Amino acid sequence: MKKKLIIFASGSGSNAVNVCQNFKHHPEIEVAAIFCNKPNAGVIPKMMALNIPVVIFNKEDFLKEDYFLSLLNKYNPTIIALLGFLWKVPSFLVRTYPNKIVNLHPALLPKFGGKGMYGHYVHEAVKAAGEAQTGITLHWVNEHYDEGNTIAQFSCDLLPSDTVENISEKIHELEQKFVPSVIEKIMNGELR
Repeated sequence: MKKKLIIFASGSGSNAVNVCQNFKHHPEIEVAAIFCNKPNAGVIPKMMALNIPVVIFNKEDFLKEDYFLSLLNKYNPTIIALLGFLWKVPSFLVRTYPNKIVNLHPALLPKFGGKGMYGHYVHEAVKAAGEAQTGITLHWVNEHYDEGNTIAQFSCDLLPSDTVENISEKIHELEQKFVPSVIEKIMNGELR
């Protein structure tokens, strides 16, 4: 029986696609479904092209404990990965899946985390602060934005001349390089 990964995504899905392609022929892990909160998100056609089931939900559904858990439980997730998912996870999900929901954040937490800190907002804050380094953090999800225990971090150097777009590209490279292997280690019990 394969271990099941559920991915939550809200955007274009570049990290979701990368993870799906990495696990496509994996003997022990499969991406069981993508859960998406935006019916027009770019991730949806990409997942359909990969024959990955897509579950689309709205805010009301997301907050209905029994209903949403019944949607998730159909796929029997081992781990849930938030890859570009922009809503705060309700506490019932954190309770139901303790240390089984991992979030990808585009900065070196605890810096540049919290409500409203995602995507280009993070990169703009990093640039405005004149940071010499930034990176990505994979962490366990708890009841607070970006405050769960860190699983792994990867960093890159920044130059004073780097633009927000350059910073975004550097973060994307780190995500593409490291996210699938970290998720694999989590699912194999090598990282906690």
